[in-house]
Amino acid sequence: MNKHGYGPTVRLAVISLILCGLFFPLVVTAVAQIMLPYQANGQIIQFHGRDIGSSLIAQNFSSPMLFYPRNDSASGVDPDITLQDAYSQIPRIHATTGIPSDAIKHIVDENVERTLWVVGEPYINVLRLNLILIEDYPSIYRSFN
Repeated sequence: MNKHGYGPTVRLAVISLILCGLFFPLVVTAVAQIMLPYQANGQIIQFHGRDIGSSLIAQNFSSPMLFYPRNDSASGVDPDITLQDAYSQIPRIHATTGIPSDAIKHIVDENVERTLWVVGEPYINVLRLNLILIEDYPSIYRSFN
């Protein structure tokens, strides 16, 4: 052991802990809250004044009246489905609710998103799509209101 002991090493560890474990996370959180507060707080979606879910995390919809999230995602938390997956669910929703297939397809088409403006694979957020169905057809979805 050298004559300086563990003093410099301990000081370096404490300084690193304060900078990396406290200061850096607080700065990143503050910047996120200032610049992107909606995203930093989880993009919580409200329905009739109450929080019902996040547009960033898949919801477990099991009613045949609603669009389902994709089930092939390894983590099961992807909130989006492909456009083709949305189209494939239209016959089931039509058969269950009686909503015309063309009307459901129109809702899907109006809510297509892309990763980079017009470039990238089109996708649909399942929670938003289901909320639009519930809002547009309140008599059919009265149990969801």
